Amino acid sequence: MRPPASCTFRALGTSATVVATAPDALPDAIEAVRTAVDEIDRTCSRFRSDSELARLHDGAGEWVQVDPVLVDAIEVALRAAILTDGDVDPTVGEALLLVGYDRDFAGLDPDGPPVGALRAAPGWRTVEIDPAGSRVRIPRNVRLDLGATAKAFASDRSAREAFAATGAGVLVSLGGDIAVAGPAPAGGWDVGLADSHAAAAEPGHTVRIETGGLATSSTTVRRWVRGGRQLHHVVDPATGRPATEIWRTVSVAAATCVDANVAATAAIVRGEPGALWLQRLGLPARLVRADGTIVRTGGWPLEADAA
Repeated sequence: MRPPASCTFRALGTSATVVATAPDALPDAIEAVRTAVDEIDRTCSRFRSDSELARLHDGAGEWVQVDPVLVDAIEVALRAAILTDGDVDPTVGEALLLVGYDRDFAGLDPDGPPVGALRAAPGWRTVEIDPAGSRVRIPRNVRLDLGATAKAFASDRSAREAFAATGAGVLVSLGGDIAVAGPAPAGGWDVGLADSHAAAAEPGHTVRIETGGLATSSTTVRRWVRGGRQLHHVVDPATGRPATEIWRTVSVAAATCVDANVAATAAIVRGEPGALWLQRLGLPARLVRADGTIVRTGGWPLEADAA
């Protein structure tokens, strides 16, 4: 049996990797992933003036009819808020602007003046959805950021589409947000872990998954300085500030990539209690403290075993 074939390219401002168990299926898998990812970018990006999300912001205060994909993405984000008691909340868009994350990260000024007054996110309950009419209404003071869920949503969606198009087993990684669909290779998919998806995997930190998804949330990559203070992109909705850095990296395996990423992000926001929360949920997770010490939950392996 031939080994899986893979291809890496840029998408959603990060690296996208597509792997197929059948090499002949790779071109069709890539095409399916590109199509699904482009659709998410076109609808959900807060950095595109022509996105459906931008149009929603322009119509704040009124019901706005939007692409059904954006409705789906917002429903995913609201579900995340419900499951995490608001620790992962899509209404942090204005908070991210206030701390300086006001454009695609590649174009973000790495240094700048101090940030002004910060405030808590308005809260996910301010967002209204009419799925049947494909309409959304947000208050005038609300800006949405779907960064905590949209990329993982894209991974899940594109993996399903690639499997449907090819019948082969498929792994899709969008900036380290990983989803698999279809039959896995013998022994499962090997996934290496690192603080950054762009870095080499840490020695001895490879796990295997056969279904679902795996995601890593980290405060180590998207960082910048304002007024001499280091900031990062994981914002605590309760304060509008970057979360206190108890955990620099959290990796979680779950039934979907969205669930894995939501759990990982919420654990960073929750700080020390995040590990016990993941343990109570029974989710396999690996949490790395700011000093490099590691906590594992839910049977996360010590070595390269099935997660």
